[in-house]
Amino acid sequence: MLDDKTMVADTLMGVNSELKMFGDMIPQTECPELKSKLKQFRNQCEQSQEEIYQIARSKSYYVPAAQATEEEMQHVKSLFS
Repeated sequence: MLDDKTMVADTLMGVNSELKMFGDMIPQTECPELKSKLKQFRNQCEQSQEEIYQIARSKSYYVPAAQATEEEMQHVKSLFS
């Protein structure tokens, strides 16, 4: 039997997979109309992902990692400059 936490986690994984799929498809598409439609789908998917994420946070199904320190952020920035 599935509980709410498992269903929310499964849904988030599915939505995240769809976002990755759109991210892979959009730059490979030459047709402007198709590219535009895929971007619309991706944006709707991102909105759904945010809504599900907020539900997961509100029910304590998901606890985000601690925010990075300024030193950690500077270190990462230095890796790319």
